[in-house]
Amino acid sequence: MTSPDSGRAEPPIDGSGTGRARCVLAPNPSLMTLDGTNTWLIGAPDAAEVVVVDPGPDDDAHLDRVAGIAGHGGKRIGAILLTHGHADHSEGARALAERAGAEVRAVDRAHRLGLEGLPPGAVLAIAGCEIEVIATPGHSADSVCLYLRDDRAVLTGDTVLGRGTTVIGSDGDLADYLGSLGTLRALADSVELAALLPGHGPLLADPIATLDYYITHRHQRLAEVRAALAAGDRTMADIVARVYADVDRALWPFAEFSLRAQLRYLRDRGELVSDVRETPREDQ
Repeated sequence: MTSPDSGRAEPPIDGSGTGRARCVLAPNPSLMTLDGTNTWLIGAPDAAEVVVVDPGPDDDAHLDRVAGIAGHGGKRIGAILLTHGHADHSEGARALAERAGAEVRAVDRAHRLGLEGLPPGAVLAIAGCEIEVIATPGHSADSVCLYLRDDRAVLTGDTVLGRGTTVIGSDGDLADYLGSLGTLRALADSVELAALLPGHGPLLADPIATLDYYITHRHQRLAEVRAALAAGDRTMADIVARVYADVDRALWPFAEFSLRAQLRYLRDRGELVSDVRETPREDQ
C-alpha cells in the first residue's frame, strides 16, 4: 500500500510552512528520521517573540541557525515546546533554552525546564498565536500534537510523518495510536484543516487524505498480522518477512517495534492465544 503522495515531486522541507510556521531542518538524516528532524518556529509576523517546537538534536550549528532565524528582527524565543521526548526531537532543548532564557514545556516532566507542562486541551496564547494542545499518545506515551488555530494547521511530531508511516515505539501503544488518529481525523473534518506539519518529511497539504491513509494502513497491517498467524508463522522474523515484504529490509528491525505493538493489541483483545518467539526455530 502506498501513501497518498506517492509518485509526486516532494516540495522543499527546509523553509516550508504556513503563514505563522516555518521549518528549520536539522542535519540528522537517517532511516528513522528521514531527511532530518523538522524544528518549527511559530509566531505571528508582528509578534515580538517566537515559539520553537522540537529543537531537535544537540547540534551547535543547528541550534545556532534556529536561534538566528528566530531572532531575526529583534525577536526573542518565548518558549520551547516538545511534541514528545524522543532524543531526535528533544536533545537540543536544554541548550537552546539556556541560551534563550526560555522555558521548555513538555508532557514528560523529565524534559521540562520550568513548571509548565502541556496538558490536553490547553490553549497557549503566545507569539501572537493560539496553539491548542491535543493529546495523541501512541507513537510514544507522551506524544502531543499542536493545533495552530490561525493557520488551521497541526504540528504532528511523529504521530504523522511527511513520508511513509510512523513506528509504534517501545513506549507506545497501538490502541492509543488508533484513537489519536481518530481524534485528528475528527479535527480535520470539523475545522477543515489546511495542513499537517510533521516532525520529519515534507508538509502535508491534504490532511484528510493523509489521515484516512494512516487509519486504513494500520488496519491493513493488523489484518496482515492475523493472516500471518493463521498461516502458522510463530516467530517475529517470519511475521516481519511476510507482513513487511513491501518495506526496505534495512527497516525490518524497526518494523519489529510496530509488530510488538500489533501483537499486544491482538493479545489484549483475546485474538492471540499462542506465543510468538523472538528467533526462528533451529529447524527453519
